[in-house]
Order: sequence, then C-alpha cells, then structure tokens
Amino acid sequence: MNSNKKGLNTICTHVGELEDKQHKGAVSPLYMSTSYAYEDVDVKRYPRYFNTPNQEGLCKKVAALEHAESALIFGSGMAAVSTALLAFLNAGDHVVLQQTLYGGTYNLVNEEFSKYGIEYSFTEGWQADAFEAQIKENTKVIYIETPSNPLLTITDLEAVATIAKKHGIITLIDNTFASPVNQNPIDFGIDVVIHSATKYMGGHSDICAGAVASTTENMERIFHLAKNFGGSLSDYTVWLLERSMKTMGIRVRAQNENALAMAHFLNDLADIEKVYYPGLPSHPDHDVAKKQMRGFGGMLSFELNSNLNSSQFQKALKLIKPSMSLAGVESTVLSPTQTSHALMSAEVRTEQGIADGLIRFSLGIEEIADLKDDIQQALKSIQ
Repeated sequence: MNSNKKGLNTICTHVGELEDKQHKGAVSPLYMSTSYAYEDVDVKRYPRYFNTPNQEGLCKKVAALEHAESALIFGSGMAAVSTALLAFLNAGDHVVLQQTLYGGTYNLVNEEFSKYGIEYSFTEGWQADAFEAQIKENTKVIYIETPSNPLLTITDLEAVATIAKKHGIITLIDNTFASPVNQNPIDFGIDVVIHSATKYMGGHSDICAGAVASTTENMERIFHLAKNFGGSLSDYTVWLLERSMKTMGIRVRAQNENALAMAHFLNDLADIEKVYYPGLPSHPDHDVAKKQMRGFGGMLSFELNSNLNSSQFQKALKLIKPSMSLAGVESTVLSPTQTSHALMSAEVRTEQGIADGLIRFSLGIEEIADLKDDIQQALKSIQ
C-alpha cells in the first residue's frame, strides 16, 4: 500500500474523501450508520459487518500504521483477540501461547478453548526456543505479546517468526503495549497484529475498541468469523477512535519520554525493590527491545520494598490516580493481581513472576517533575 510509506502524523490526520464530504455537509455520521446499508446491495455493507464508510476509512489507517494490507476494528480488545485466534484454529488444532500474557487472554484460552476441542500449551518463558519446544504436529498458531502485560518482558519477533515459518505456523501478536508508534511486528515477519485500541490508539480513557491487521487473505478469514461473532464497533465510537489516533504519535512519544525518565528515577530510589522497563540497560531483554522498538513505551511496573504496603502507597498518591485505565494522557497505577490478572490463580501468577505487591504504572503526559514529586510524597507518607 502506498499509504504505508506515509508518516504517522500524515496517516492519522487525513481521513480521506469521506471526511471531506462530512466537512462539506454532504454526509453525516448518523447517515453513514442508518442509510448506507440500503444504498448498496452488497451484504458486507450491513453495519454489523464492519463496513460502514467511517469504519472502512479507519481500518485503512490501522493497516497503514501497521504496514499491513488490511485491517478490522472491533468493539473491544478481547473481541479482536478471540476472533483472530479462533479464525485460525479448529477442533483438533493446537496453539502455543507465550507464558507472560494479559490475564484476559489467558482466561479466554484456559476457560473456553477446551469447549472447541482446541489444544493449547503455554511456554516456560518468552525466548524463541521456548516456543519451538512446545510445537506439535497439529500446531497451527503461535501467539505472543511483547512488551508483555504486566512485567514488560520482550520477545524476539524475528526469531519467533523464523521458527513459525519453518514449521508452517501462523503467528499472532498482541502489540497493545508498544503501539504502532514504537513497533511494527509485520516488519519482523509476524503475520497478524492485534491491539486493544482502548489503550494507546484511544489514549483518552473514554472508549473501548480493538483492532487486527494482516494480509488481505488473512483478514478475509478473520472477517468471515467476525461477522458471525458480531464484535463490531459503533460508528460514534469509530469517530472517537479516529479522532484520538490523530494525536497518537505525539502522545506516545511524550509517554515514552516520561516512562524512561520515571524508570531511571524509581530504579535509584531506596524504597523500590524492582523496576520492570525494557528501556533500562539492566532489563534482561534490553538489547532485543532496542533491535525491534523505536521507543520503549509508556508502561512500566515496579515493586516496593517488602516493608511497604503497595495498596497504601497507591491511596497516598495525589496526582497519579489508582485506576483500571491505562495508556491515557493521565498517569495511572493499579495492582495486576486485583485487576488485569485477578482471574489467574495465585500459582500461575507466581509462575509468571507477578508478585502480590506489583504495581503497574501507565505514564501520561504530565510534567515529569510533578510525577516524581507525587511518588516521593506518597512514599514518605507510608513510612
């Protein structure tokens, strides 16, 4: 696609012919969702089938941003994850999944796949050889997440893609934490890219959406299932998401800068036991992150010293808000064991290295000095 060669800001600010018509008053958002289906006999134009004009325009942007041929947007990140996975898996098939995964994805696989007769294995790590060790004759999919939620582990995209291609296996990735600003997995050989567009693509903590991008052939397969599962996005939310993506480049770059500065700051504090951030040279996957990421992202995690209570610390914060939201323009913190990974058993969380006191920190775009001051006052208040 020629649009793939355009800069991020160009892609995100030009809506194309449809927006021009809207500005001239020729077509309204309501018209697009209520009348368009009746003007074209193609059944794909039915709004639930992901193909009203503003949906199509936004899908082209997502595809261009991820260097893909085609894309679809969904009503949530989990709608995108579940539809993409099940589009390539049938009864009797096997999927290899990364050990360190978003809790919702883990729960989907653990609770639902056996109902479909789908076999699955979780790796014992996130290195490339850990994936190859789990491959069986009936393995059809390898699923990865990098940076991972919540420990920010980094998986070598090129190495996993090479292994998958050797065995004729399709690769899927959750690219949410990186965003297209920082990482384009397709450039490293990954087949299908998934996003919780609620996060960095949305960026304002006010919508719920998902996205998938890949080749035209793969996306036709995903669309075939998506139209039956019904995980489409309302036209109004499509408009809000398109609005948000216009500023994604400048938002994410500011968040990258804040997160890197905060990671170094926390790493130097005596009250902090561990900091998880791929931008730190001490991170075990730092070199891999440098190879495949343009920026290290706006997410980090950390653990307080054992004598400090993480819940009290979060309540003591004044500027940074304890919240289940992440990737917005405001800085937020949460405890993964009580939110994103609460559905995992304590044993599995321990296996993954998710401590009870772990705090996930989503950096916003505030002044970094103000954020540092808030951390320091909160630590002081719970001594």
